Amino acid sequence: HTDLFDAQALKTWNGRRHPFRLPNLKLTAEVAESQQINTIRSGAIIIAGSGMCNGGRIRHHLRQNLGRSANHVVIVGYQANGTLGRRLVDGARRVRILGEDIQVNAHIHTVGGLSAHADQPMLLDWYGHFQGRPPVRLVHGEDRAREALAQALRERFGAEVELAEPGVTVEV
Repeated sequence: HTDLFDAQALKTWNGRRHPFRLPNLKLTAEVAESQQINTIRSGAIIIAGSGMCNGGRIRHHLRQNLGRSANHVVIVGYQANGTLGRRLVDGARRVRILGEDIQVNAHIHTVGGLSAHADQPMLLDWYGHFQGRPPVRLVHGEDRAREALAQALRERFGAEVELAEPGVTVEV
């Protein structure tokens, strides 16, 4: 969606120092490709959307890697009570992932301050600056908050808003 970039973001995206043009970076679009990462034994940095570690590919990566004491897991962002991410942050020594009990031997680290969630008025203001009112897919947050934001976007801007269901892949 480069049409939504401001001038500086577009310059960076098109420039020589593109933030995602790294010689060893491998993007995995398909689940099978992502699962292949778990066969690497020489070392790797896996960056995966967390969903508070409750959904998506991160569960497979954690299941394969939490048991190894040589591994480090860095959790960035808020982890709600009752989520796998919160249990790891709180120091759980055993967790259940995809029906399997896993001993946590990996080192768990947290990075605070990067979960700068905007409140509803800030999100509405931000969306109000877009030309053409692009569709909105709300894929994160608690159900009541997502429903309230969806309603506000529809009422204020006539926005097309979809609330993604857990476990559903959203193509952008």
